[in-house]
Amino acid sequence: MPFEFGIKDIIDIFLVALILYYLYRLMKESRSLNIFIGVMVFVIVWLFVSQVLEMRLLGAILDKLVSVGVIAMIVLFQEEIRKFLYTLGAHQRIRRFARLFTSSKRDKDMEATRVTIMPIVMACMSMSKGKIGALIVIERGAPLDDIVDTGDVIDANINQRLIENIFFKNSPLHDGAMIISNKRITAAGCILPVSHNRDIPKELGLRHRAAMGICQESDAIAVVVSEETGRISVAVKGQFHLRLSAEELESILTREID
Repeated sequence: MPFEFGIKDIIDIFLVALILYYLYRLMKESRSLNIFIGVMVFVIVWLFVSQVLEMRLLGAILDKLVSVGVIAMIVLFQEEIRKFLYTLGAHQRIRRFARLFTSSKRDKDMEATRVTIMPIVMACMSMSKGKIGALIVIERGAPLDDIVDTGDVIDANINQRLIENIFFKNSPLHDGAMIISNKRITAAGCILPVSHNRDIPKELGLRHRAAMGICQESDAIAVVVSEETGRISVAVKGQFHLRLSAEELESILTREID
């Protein structure tokens, strides 16, 4: 039977390469790259032994290791798998498709979003002028209950004066992050995971690394006011938007918050 190579095979190879590429990026960000490379080497050896060399005994042993290893991989990489599924569900095209079923609420949501955003923007501008450090995390699709549990529950309406008081230098909650969920200030003084991404500019401090860390583990938006420079930044979808004006900050939040 002649070897046939068609369009399905091209699509198949492309999809496998795409999956491997995203897995590589995910493992690199989580500092599990060496484990990922080790797993890929094991899979290649297994395929070579069982499919090319057709060594039945060694192939059978490796088959058993693979079947058990799948469960071990799920346990070992549960955080990475969770992040991958969050990223997939938060993809822009999937979110647009979901909005087709909630279009009737769109106008009301836009007005509510503006009421949520403006106090944040005004508070950030005020803190920027006074060089008061702040870190505000806005929850979207992925729940941040585990992060909320690390701080003090507030459960209050979003208010400019309240935000500024929480991040005032003498406030006991000013060092942690504020979590905004369901258009309310849920908690403050929260501890965030810190990103170890080497691509983050060295001039950015711990607040920025914490902002990037929460964005890498969820679909949240993180707003940072630098205590050293007073500059405003936003971390979203694994990227920084630096040195923002009030108009730019409002535009990003309006675009990204549903």
